[in-house]
Amino acid sequence: MATGQRDISVSEFFAKNRHLLGFDNPRKAMLTAIKEAVDNSLDACEEGGILPDIYVRVLQISESRFKLTIRDNGPGIVKAQIENIFGKLLYGSKFHRLKMSRGQQGIGISAAGMYGLMTTGKPVVIISKTGKRKPSHEVVLKMDTSKNRPTVISDEEHPEDDTLFADGHGTQVSIELEGKYQKGRQSIDEYLEQTAIANPHATVTYVTPTNETIVFPRAIQELPEEPKEIKPHPKGIELGTLIQMLERTEQRQLGGFLTKDFCRVGATKAREITKGAGMTGQTWIKTVGHAEAENLYESIQKTRIIAPSTDCLVPIGSKALLAGLLKEVKAEFFAASTRPPSVYRGNPFQIEVAIGYGGGLSRDDSAKVLRFANRVPLLYSQSSCCSFKAVAETSWKNYGLTQPRNSIPSGPLVVMVHMVSVWVPFTSESKEAIADYDEIRKEMKLALQECGRKLGTYLRRRKRMARESERRSVFERYIGEISRCCNSLVGADTDKLYKALLKQAKRRTDEADAQLDDEGQLVDDNGRLGNDDDVIIVDEMRDIPEQEDSLFGNSDKKKSKKKTKKKVKKKTTKKRGKK
Repeated sequence: MATGQRDISVSEFFAKNRHLLGFDNPRKAMLTAIKEAVDNSLDACEEGGILPDIYVRVLQISESRFKLTIRDNGPGIVKAQIENIFGKLLYGSKFHRLKMSRGQQGIGISAAGMYGLMTTGKPVVIISKTGKRKPSHEVVLKMDTSKNRPTVISDEEHPEDDTLFADGHGTQVSIELEGKYQKGRQSIDEYLEQTAIANPHATVTYVTPTNETIVFPRAIQELPEEPKEIKPHPKGIELGTLIQMLERTEQRQLGGFLTKDFCRVGATKAREITKGAGMTGQTWIKTVGHAEAENLYESIQKTRIIAPSTDCLVPIGSKALLAGLLKEVKAEFFAASTRPPSVYRGNPFQIEVAIGYGGGLSRDDSAKVLRFANRVPLLYSQSSCCSFKAVAETSWKNYGLTQPRNSIPSGPLVVMVHMVSVWVPFTSESKEAIADYDEIRKEMKLALQECGRKLGTYLRRRKRMARESERRSVFERYIGEISRCCNSLVGADTDKLYKALLKQAKRRTDEADAQLDDEGQLVDDNGRLGNDDDVIIVDEMRDIPEQEDSLFGNSDKKKSKKKTKKKVKKKTTKKRGKK
């Protein structure tokens, strides 16, 4: 029995349990592969200070076999790193750092290549170019799952591929795999559409299996700020982690360990912590055993330490959120809210929420909930996600919407919930849902309630204006007859009396003139919504049909220009971007 035991490679484990990585079925596997590649491309472009131009092509080779090609204009990958990045699981630069990024575990793109190899036997083809004066480099490789290492089939310079990269740099990866293409919910189309909303600074070009080209244009010309890396926070570690850090630290004394290896711990706070543990800052690290480490851990828990720095987080921002939604969602009312940074388990995080209401959205279905984590759409495991639970727990009836018990609201509503963090607590390795922490759900509900209050204000004013408009129509219906009757009874001038009564009717219902257009929508700049930079109200929605076939309507449906309030830059609100 002992002779049959051996080490299990991590790639061998995931090859047998690929459902843990999101490769449950052919349709979902194809989406996961594209998602991992696009996420890496966006991260690379942003870290290189480049506005992303992403190209995605899905080529159908046979009924169940597809070739996925994803190309970006990022800085490219140096030759020495290509084979490990694409041919080895749990290899990357993001796992050990506390900094906001889309990828976290170093699994995604190499797992996509592994799935392609398992289902078709075809290797991954990577073409990368790192500079205008350097030729493109092509690497063809496959993964040895028994040893979790890459096997390079060919490694050559390909100057003829320089034409793929108009900016003189970038990376292209091609994976052939078994898959299934289907439009609708939880599809590649929906993923890219939502990616365009959460990343309005990116241009995404998508070529479908039917050879149709869809372009999601860039809505803003500014890159997000580069997040900074921070050190672990003392309140966010457990005893075992503390002991491991003591064993691995390069510091020799306890005071230097606390101030150099943690954030938010200065010399004064280090003295307070060590004193509470019965030690000093000059205590040698090598003399700290398990009992001393446990005392140190308890002292940390009792000491008040300022929350970690939040410059490691870069939220989308209300302005960019509204620009992204306005570009893709055909609604009449938009509102956004960004919460102040908060902390869970010592990890800083921040919640953003945006909503779109009315317009061409379907009025008969439940609200659409768009979930994002670090700008990445989450399309599966909705009911187990903290974002969805927060939407369902919010009392939308208070804001004039219909809401079944223990469910999300009904009506023409899109709700977008975005969490940014240095470490998003996903429920599984496939990164499909956010774990349900009380601190996270509380912040989500507060942001949802803020947007809900703005929507409630808008809906109440719209109802009031509709009543005023109806009152005026009643007046106008009878004042002509009243004028003629008065003329018959007392000989009053009919025209003069009619104008006087009409003037009185307008004065009594002047709110309709000041605040209603011919659609009964808000058009003035007064009131609380008029001065709110996180609100956009669209005046003209007549030519936009109700959307029924997909989340935001078909690309061939009629589009119209729409006038908006002064809330964001004109170039992002004057026109609705074409898909």
